[in-house]
Amino acid sequence: MAFVAGTAAVPRMSVRQPVRSSAAVRPPAMATAVASSRRASFLGAPVAQTSPASQAKSPVLSMKLRVAVVGGGPAGACCAEELAKAGIEVFLFERKMDNAKPCGGAIPLCMVDEFSLPEEIIDRKVRKMAMISPTNKVSHIGATLKPHEYIGMTRREILDGYLRDRAISLGAKPINGLVTDIKIPSDVNSSEPYVISYSDYAESTKGGAQGKTLEVDYIVGADGANSRVAKAIDAGDYQYAIAFQERIKLPEAQMKYYEELAEMYVGDDVSPDFYAWVFPKYDHVGVGTGTVIDRPSIKKYQHAIRTRAADKLAGGKIIKIEAHPIPEHPRPRRCVGRVSLVGDAAGYVTKASGEGIYFAAKSGRMAGEALVALSQNGSRTPTEADMKGSYIKDFDRKYWATYKALDILQSVFYKNDKTKESFVELCDDEYVQRVTFDSYLYKTVTTVNPVEDMKLLFRTVGSLVKQSVKANAGNTA
Repeated sequence: MAFVAGTAAVPRMSVRQPVRSSAAVRPPAMATAVASSRRASFLGAPVAQTSPASQAKSPVLSMKLRVAVVGGGPAGACCAEELAKAGIEVFLFERKMDNAKPCGGAIPLCMVDEFSLPEEIIDRKVRKMAMISPTNKVSHIGATLKPHEYIGMTRREILDGYLRDRAISLGAKPINGLVTDIKIPSDVNSSEPYVISYSDYAESTKGGAQGKTLEVDYIVGADGANSRVAKAIDAGDYQYAIAFQERIKLPEAQMKYYEELAEMYVGDDVSPDFYAWVFPKYDHVGVGTGTVIDRPSIKKYQHAIRTRAADKLAGGKIIKIEAHPIPEHPRPRRCVGRVSLVGDAAGYVTKASGEGIYFAAKSGRMAGEALVALSQNGSRTPTEADMKGSYIKDFDRKYWATYKALDILQSVFYKNDKTKESFVELCDDEYVQRVTFDSYLYKTVTTVNPVEDMKLLFRTVGSLVKQSVKANAGNTA
């Protein structure tokens, strides 16, 4: 995408300017939620005790709030969009405007309407899913879908570009650059700005990108699993997976097979703790896998999925190879001072499914909406307690059950080949398919019938026992 961002379009920017200092203005505090002093956790990620900064008063600004959103993927773009719509000055950083993140690219149906996504950015509408067990038993999923329901398959460079362009069209100021340093104010409770140093790729020369600085009142970190913003605020580490994907262009006959079909493979050969996939795109398929516990062997697992799906990939040509870290749980600290994290930077990827696109976009939007409301459309700077009591609290309340359910699912069924075989067997159950698809498509943990839930529990236990007996019989034979 063609892109230019110069100093004329981005005011309050300079080449290595010193940090400006201003006295704190301390009006009566806005109503804020006081965080608990006890330690809490969200899916096992410890949350630090409330810091003095989180209990500070919200300073009144002498000029409109200035926000930097670092990262132009779904999380950053959706946050910037909300801020721009409210007339808040927002700078949207993205180092690579045509970035194609290695990703399955699946999005739920609810995201299409909720985020007003046009049909043309959806490559395929998947209405059938094949779950393939370690012994190559196939469970065909999709019979419970209604005619209008589908899983959208996208290419990240198309989806991300659309969301970013929309935010820019509404007033977000794009900066094609790489953030290299963030200077934290000596007092985050004052109106002293954060100073972002970055390499401006839009004005790069043969000698390299030009170094610049930008002063802002608030920062939203949307810069992915290796977030520089998270490091700057000491947000804490998390476990992460490595995802590896090859984009393979197939002959027309093979692509016809994948027209409305996606495949998920489980087995210790393709991943010890995750799944492998073949997901259809516009004119190719994405073939990939991921793992947390054996990251150095990722290429071995990728070779295995290529082998498992070899007959359907025959004649294909690799057109792109991608790899990227994926967080496994939220960071211990997602809001520190006047900085909040969203998307992968915050750790919002689900276990078992590895889904992150919807939660990235949703967290970005929720953070943007909270900033608009708490700042009274840009006249005040929200404090740490403000954002924890609004954005963080609301996100956790809305999605904790989803993350927890998928965490349990992975811990039970992704242990070994026996449990994975049971998992695929259960996927044949119509009730399981209906509840699973409803939960995925509409982003709610769905329970339809308590009696059926109890029956499902017994079927689950029975399947696990049966596979264990089979395996033990095979070992003694």
